[in-house]
Amino acid sequence: MNKTFKIYALIFIIIMVILALFEVNKKEVVDWRKNFDVNEKSPFGLYVFNQEVKDLFKNNLKKIDVTAYDYYNQNKKKPHNILVIESDIDIQSWKKILDEVSNGSDAMLIMSKMPKEISDSIGFYDSQISFEDKNVLKLTDKKYQNDFIKLDKFPSGRGFSYIKPEVQPLGKTVEDENTDQVNFIKTKFGKGTIYAHCEPLFLTNYYLLQSGNTKYAQDVFSYLDDKETLWFVEANTKESRFFMRFILGNPALKYAWWLLLGGLILFIFFNAKRKQRIVPILEPLKNTSVDFVKSIGNLYLQEGDFHNMMAKKAQYFLNRVRLDLLIDTQNLDEEFAKKLQLKTGKNNELINEAVVLIKKAQDPYASVMKEDLARMNKILDDILR
Repeated sequence: MNKTFKIYALIFIIIMVILALFEVNKKEVVDWRKNFDVNEKSPFGLYVFNQEVKDLFKNNLKKIDVTAYDYYNQNKKKPHNILVIESDIDIQSWKKILDEVSNGSDAMLIMSKMPKEISDSIGFYDSQISFEDKNVLKLTDKKYQNDFIKLDKFPSGRGFSYIKPEVQPLGKTVEDENTDQVNFIKTKFGKGTIYAHCEPLFLTNYYLLQSGNTKYAQDVFSYLDDKETLWFVEANTKESRFFMRFILGNPALKYAWWLLLGGLILFIFFNAKRKQRIVPILEPLKNTSVDFVKSIGNLYLQEGDFHNMMAKKAQYFLNRVRLDLLIDTQNLDEEFAKKLQLKTGKNNELINEAVVLIKKAQDPYASVMKEDLARMNKILDDILR
């Protein structure tokens, strides 16, 4: 295990520990949204009602997870009960529900805002009747006078502002500052009956878990006859079929899952980096210029032409002087020697000796020894070093 991997692993562990500490010490935030979801345990979910509803209807209830339009197109039913709780149902499905009611079924609609298809067909108008923070839900029947619910958290304040004479009020909203307003009605429609309640909060977890409140819910549903009840939950409470729903729905398991995925990704990243395919070594092209020069030098040396070698060395030296030191080399006189001495900082004796050897190399009739070549080569290299 290399040093880089250890550093990254340590950083990852520290981050995970910090996140775990934040998770352990964070305050639980209550979700007060009115979701009316049968799988939600938040205050305004329907989880408790969903667990108890079969007992409430004596195991004669069936949850339908498709639209009413699709269900009734595929199934022919004898008169039955229809239950809808705060669902966004399409127009064609409402028409199917009204057709079933007209043929003898009963419908219990518990919705804060009744759809226009229902209100136009029956003859009532629901609206915002109150903005109070608290109110009480009561039933008008005397035998239910002792069964009521106090709404102290976000009541919708909706009720029926207008109902026709043939519509029977069954319940009301009671407030200290306002007159009582109808919130639960009954009306005949064809051979069946429609029950409409404007305050679905009484079925949520927050209120059903309070002592005594379940009696009010039982009283509301007691108006339905003892027959099969179809609860249409498809619109907004359909249970997720995602295979990870249990893990992602549990905070502890969810964080463990993400931690596992993070660790797996890091392992794959570092393991792949360590075991990547070997990169082939490409040998760079060799610079054979030095070998070439050595070969040429050896050739001259074997031939014993020291004069020619001195001439080429002198020519190379003077070319360097012109290019690097910017000194004119046309006349190798005292002025040239003085400029060369000033530019290179070498002593006069060395400069003068170099000039003598260069002139000797340029003289085609001069007698040159091997020692002269060696001496000139050393002097010229010292000057340009």
